[in-house]
Amino acid sequence: MADQSTTDNDTDGYRSGFVCFVGRPNAGKSTLTNALVGQKIAIASDKPQTTRHVVRGIITRPDGQLVLIDTPGLHRPRTLLGERLNDLVRDTWSEVDVVAVCLPADQRIGPGDTYLVEQLARLRNRPTLVALATKSDLVSGDRLRQHLVAIQGLEEKVGISWTHIIPVSARTGEQVQEVGDVLLGLLPYGPQYYPDDEFTDEPEEQLVAELIREAVLEGVRDELPHSIAVVVDEMRMRADRPEDRPLLDIYASMVVERDSQKGIVIGHKGERLRQVGTTARKQIAHLLGVPVYLDLKVKVMKDWQRDPKYLNRLGF
Repeated sequence: MADQSTTDNDTDGYRSGFVCFVGRPNAGKSTLTNALVGQKIAIASDKPQTTRHVVRGIITRPDGQLVLIDTPGLHRPRTLLGERLNDLVRDTWSEVDVVAVCLPADQRIGPGDTYLVEQLARLRNRPTLVALATKSDLVSGDRLRQHLVAIQGLEEKVGISWTHIIPVSARTGEQVQEVGDVLLGLLPYGPQYYPDDEFTDEPEEQLVAELIREAVLEGVRDELPHSIAVVVDEMRMRADRPEDRPLLDIYASMVVERDSQKGIVIGHKGERLRQVGTTARKQIAHLLGVPVYLDLKVKVMKDWQRDPKYLNRLGF
């Protein structure tokens, strides 16, 4: 968390604090984070377990500052990486003021949702709980009402109490502003943690790596996404460029677990790799506001998700 001593904004009525989005994989947490922040800081994909680390999005308003934390989806781990991601989720829950549980409206409340809320109910210092019926644009009015009733039913079933239950669609923007208002209103009075113009505390290298990984995830086979990691090896402004024509050089490695996966990422005659590079370069240039030269390589680290040495090297 940011150093409170760095700000003098501690006026009466100003609210600030931390909100964690939780939910099963692919519940819409990252898309909602981006919609609330107004910037793309968390990658979104239809592949489960896309988010692998804590992403902080910062919303600063005249009446307060809301720090959104998008965590990996809690899931039944099959690898050491999965165990570490679950530990990361639980550690985050204990540090926030509000937990917003994302329960997608286009899916029935299932055992995974119930398990997740049960875990929250067991916290010794339980934060304020909000339920968000995400992806509300994908269902009819009748189906949405049934879903909201099912969410409310979790209160008695699990032994928790929702402060609010809110349907929201990050894709259409419906109720996004309302979600921000409600979350900010639940925060304690306090100082501004981050400068007005800061929308995330993610290092630029991490944002770049995630945008590359998002580009790789598009259109790949179901078994491949969990096996891909991206590392930025070097990132620097090109020294011999005039001030009015800057160019950012980025050298990055995409890491997979097997040689066969390397072939999938590269594609026939390198076509897939070029496509990934083009997509990622445009996204990175838009985010950072500077033209980008992107050099991508593919490396094989055998079974890296199960190897503590590789996990530590890759930052997990």
